[in-house]
Amino acid sequence: MTDAIDSPPSEDFFARQELFPIREVARLTGINPVTLRAWERRYGLIQPTRTDSGHRLYSHADVETVRLIQAWTQRGVPVSKVGDLLARAAAAKAAPGAEPPASNADWAEWQRRVQQAACQFDEARLEQLYGQLFAVWSTAVVFQEVLMPVWQHLYVRRETFGGTSEWLFLDAFLRARVLQRLQLARPAGAARVLLAQVPGQCHELEALLAGLLLGSDDLAVGVLAAGQPLEELGLVCARARPQALLLLSHHTPSGELHRQLQRLVLSVECPVALVGEAAELGRAALAGTPVACLGRPGTVAASRLAQWLAGRLDT
Repeated sequence: MTDAIDSPPSEDFFARQELFPIREVARLTGINPVTLRAWERRYGLIQPTRTDSGHRLYSHADVETVRLIQAWTQRGVPVSKVGDLLARAAAAKAAPGAEPPASNADWAEWQRRVQQAACQFDEARLEQLYGQLFAVWSTAVVFQEVLMPVWQHLYVRRETFGGTSEWLFLDAFLRARVLQRLQLARPAGAARVLLAQVPGQCHELEALLAGLLLGSDDLAVGVLAAGQPLEELGLVCARARPQALLLLSHHTPSGELHRQLQRLVLSVECPVALVGEAAELGRAALAGTPVACLGRPGTVAASRLAQWLAGRLDT
């Protein structure tokens, strides 16, 4: 990748643009035009508008879609499977009771501000933006529409000079805030479930955020530390006695993961569920097994978790 593609957008770039030509999308995301055209023609993942002369123009939403595809493929999700994930994410946003979103341009502007503060290592400015976002929108919306898209964008830019430092700065900032919110959100006397990461298949921030988004006034989610051995979860559950055990994975489910889940179900006394992208991609393969697939952490998955714990969800 060249510096022209990987360099972050200028301060007023998003404010001046509503539609982007393909070369700008390539510069912003690091995905070359040939790949962008293939994602459109072969898989129908992006649908840019066209000028009278046939040139492609991409919206802010299209750029975010490209970044989502990029993040999923880096985790091993086949491009052919990404369409289903995009469709489910769109359906979740459109579900009854979903919070009305701002415009794509508004989200892009908030993302620009957060990215600029992170790239300047300006914690005071980042804290200010963080507070402003939560003054207007819910936790799920703030993270799904603004903070995590920036985190993902900086993550895929790690190989550029300074990219790793920028991503680590934002990652550390968000981990501290999510952990604080998670600790404050634990209701006394509520039912408790444990959430563990499948080793090597997600980051600590994603696990903490999953715990925050899946919890409720009636349910406390305890997030186990990164590196928790799966083979010792039977011991942990025997002593902690949770109502259920959740496993988080954002990678394409493998045969090895299926075998691990089978062994885990036999070693723990509580029910087991899979959450994350793996739950979306592995739903068919795990149908009819004792392992429930709750989907990507968010409002829909939290509702499915409540139904499952109440015995009303068909696994």
